[in-house]
Amino acid sequence: MTDRTESIESMEQLALVWRAMVLDRDPAADVRDLPGIAVRWADCRFAFWNCVTLTEVDADAALVEERLRQAADIMRAKRHPGFLWLFEDLLGAEARARVRAAAGKAGLEYAFPGTGMAGDLMPLPEPAHPELTFVRVTTDDHLRAYADLNSRAYGFPPEDGRDGLLGSTLWKNEAHAYLGLRDGVPVTCAATVEADGRLFVVLVATAPEWERRGYGETVTRKALYEGARATGLTRATLHATAAGAPVYPRIGFRPNSPMAFYSLER
Repeated sequence: MTDRTESIESMEQLALVWRAMVLDRDPAADVRDLPGIAVRWADCRFAFWNCVTLTEVDADAALVEERLRQAADIMRAKRHPGFLWLFEDLLGAEARARVRAAAGKAGLEYAFPGTGMAGDLMPLPEPAHPELTFVRVTTDDHLRAYADLNSRAYGFPPEDGRDGLLGSTLWKNEAHAYLGLRDGVPVTCAATVEADGRLFVVLVATAPEWERRGYGETVTRKALYEGARATGLTRATLHATAAGAPVYPRIGFRPNSPMAFYSLER
């Protein structure tokens, strides 16, 4: 695949996976596909489940400015905050150069960076870490631990993560979601879900006091290994935060599109 093809793949994977995630959270969630904009908004306290993204390729500066204004209007109409996920490589060159100013004009502020990644990875060897044991998420207690790890890692109140995940049937039955336990205590987590012939890695997190021990990489390998074993899929995609970006190339992922996350101006 070319880099542009992988960037399109990354955007389409977001739209597909997030549709399933937010409908799992709320069957009445806003999952509209508008001209140039995909809305995937559960309107819950977990901000990652409240998402809009731009879907056109090579849009010029004027069109991107209009889409950003429309996206901001959609976000303002919601009860809970969320993010615009912007795949910068999909913008036309002029629009890419002017996007920060255009976002500000629309009332959006830059929040943090990300990176779309993909790779033909499998088969991976069964992972192991001398300090970890693994358990698949199958109970509400497991899901609560998974939610709390994400809240801690991303700086959310614990109630926000729980509002996004507790009660989910998808996470307990369809996702290949794993907790990494150290001395019986959950310290890291990762999941993969099947999406259009690929495994999508989602919500990788490690408790801040246990970072830099290889836990996040190992539990991600576990989720990929088990997902591939169950589905036979060999290609995987993900969207990495700055903290996770150095980890995934060690597994075999290649960066494609730089991403920017925007929130409404406060």
